[in-house]
Amino acid sequence: QVQLVESGGGLEQPGGSLRLSCAASGIIFNINTMGWYRQAPGKQRELVARITSTSTTYYADSVKGRFTISRDNAKNTVYLRMSSLKPEDTAVYYCNRYPPTFGWGQGTQVTVSS
Repeated sequence: QVQLVESGGGLEQPGGSLRLSCAASGIIFNINTMGWYRQAPGKQRELVARITSTSTTYYADSVKGRFTISRDNAKNTVYLRMSSLKPEDTAVYYCNRYPPTFGWGQGTQVTVSS
């Protein structure tokens, strides 16, 4: 059974930083392209960043240059380092395979507000 557990969210001021973590179990983690997604209130879930098994990365234009995705295959964990946070980054953040074929975890809330 696949489990994805996101953590690391919270309340941060504009311009601040957060690091999200996603621990995966029940999958052969190191062969999967993993992604971070987010869903803001009233909006559809969107892909923020993804990382292949060989650590090639892709970022949505809205976060390019501010967010960094990485992975630790030994820990079955994918990370999202978020810097220069903006109020429009406020959302629930989820991780999943790319494309998202696993069930969704509970996500972690990120709120950017002064």
